[in-house]
Amino acid sequence: MRRILLNDITLRDGEQSPGVNFFPEEKLEIARQLVNMNVPIIEAGFAVASESDFQGVNRIAMELGSPDGPTICSMARAHKRDIECAYEALRPAAKPRIQVVLATSDLHLEYKLNLTREQVIDLTRETVAFARSLVEDVEFAAEDATRSDLDFLCSVFTVAGESGARTLEIPDTVGYSIPTEYASIVKTVLAKVAGVKDMVVSTHCHDDLGLATANTLAGLAAGAGQAECTINGIGERAGNASMEEVVMALKTRPTQFGVQADINTKAILETSKLVEALSRMRVAPNKAIVGENAFKHESGIHQHGMLCNSETYQIIEPETVGARKFDLMLGKLSGKHALRTKIMELSLDIGPQDFDKVYLSFKDLSAKKKMIVDDDIVNLVNRIVG
Repeated sequence: MRRILLNDITLRDGEQSPGVNFFPEEKLEIARQLVNMNVPIIEAGFAVASESDFQGVNRIAMELGSPDGPTICSMARAHKRDIECAYEALRPAAKPRIQVVLATSDLHLEYKLNLTREQVIDLTRETVAFARSLVEDVEFAAEDATRSDLDFLCSVFTVAGESGARTLEIPDTVGYSIPTEYASIVKTVLAKVAGVKDMVVSTHCHDDLGLATANTLAGLAAGAGQAECTINGIGERAGNASMEEVVMALKTRPTQFGVQADINTKAILETSKLVEALSRMRVAPNKAIVGENAFKHESGIHQHGMLCNSETYQIIEPETVGARKFDLMLGKLSGKHALRTKIMELSLDIGPQDFDKVYLSFKDLSAKKKMIVDDDIVNLVNRIVG
């Protein structure tokens, strides 16, 4: 299958989450964990944004930017000063990448940049060439690409490639696109951009409509060779495509997408918990892959199936992402199979007749209590059995 690259942007786009501020030492701690996950590209920050961000990028480049380590990237706007700052921060890295960002939608050109299309073409040529004079690896991101005129987008990408860009990023900056549309944009870029066969097309999707992961997967299936994601899906507004969701979708349904990524999935949960702690953004219990409830089962029907064969109601083995074996959570929807299993786990001695009495008491208690814990079961058995 076709191998794709993953570019983790937690330390840059993820940090743009309202209220999130990663200190340089925290960025380094997260980056170490990303290396443990075998992530090939780490976008370490936006060096020109602040002294703290510069230091974060620089410390990661120094410690983790070895020849056999990941590519270390810094974002830069299409300004010479931004690019020079990114270069200085990345100097210690053996494999530095500068990402040059410039909007291409008419909306951004008119209201944010006050530039004509011709000026955008000229600025792309000038800034990408300047970045390429400093480092070999340049990525060009066409901000708001999914709301851009496609012919113009392809023209800008062609100029970026001719000026030295190795990677062309298609940002769905405001999470506006849908999977079929995003796949079509990727296919159009691959078909119309001159020299694209020698470059990598990258996805970059936001979650405003809840479609970031779906759009990313659609883009990869359509031929993109890189996906940009964040741990836990954190990021501006509703966040970015979730790294763990994209990785596990590819691993669980490999023939559906025809691509694979060499990621150490057993480090996913540990990485998620670290980012959750340092970002102070709590992961929702029902969050896919890393949520507290991702491998918990409370319905009696599901619990019975899980006890017979975990594949009945679970498509991922928890250990695959570094989680514990699935949990059977007792509640008002639980049945006899789950209660009997829990009693055995607690090493409680109980006969068939007493079990029926405990079960009736359990159903009564679970209808009155929000959560049943092990002590509740111990107390029920002790009260009835004596």
